[in-house]
Amino acid sequence: MKQKSEKYLESLKKDYPVFFNYLKAKFPLFHNSNFFFRDLHYGVKSYLEKKEIFVSYAEAEEIAEKMAEFLEEKEIFILVNEKSWKINYPEFVTAVPGDPL
Repeated sequence: MKQKSEKYLESLKKDYPVFFNYLKAKFPLFHNSNFFFRDLHYGVKSYLEKKEIFVSYAEAEEIAEKMAEFLEEKEIFILVNEKSWKINYPEFVTAVPGDPL
């Protein structure tokens, strides 16, 4: 991984709650929902572009792979298969009126 990409990855890790909220605004992301690698990949690319950081498709893919590993270590991503996870993030629980608590 290039030094610049490593710097961007460390920035994402440091501010992962902000990044995760950005993903939630962009994609259907809920506690216990499935989330796919390509959504994470495009989310990383889009998030960095919003900060006026432009990376290639391949660099964004590499950053997304490392970010996925980080989120798995934090047990936010529960691996379902090699390209998807179940989200374990109680802050993103959605309640429907009438649902039992």
